Amino acid sequence: MKQLSDSLLIQSYHKAIELNLSDEFIEQIKQEINARSIQHLLDKHISQVG
Repeated sequence: MKQLSDSLLIQSYHKAIELNLSDEFIEQIKQEINARSIQHLLDKHISQVG
């Protein structure tokens, strides 16, 4: 996951939720988002999509 761009990581998070992938996998993505301190990009993506 560390090799993914921030944008691709955010997209992956949303796709994992959409595809109802395992909670553990989604949690790993969320942890990487938090580790990169890019939560604001997640919020921004939600507002653009929703």
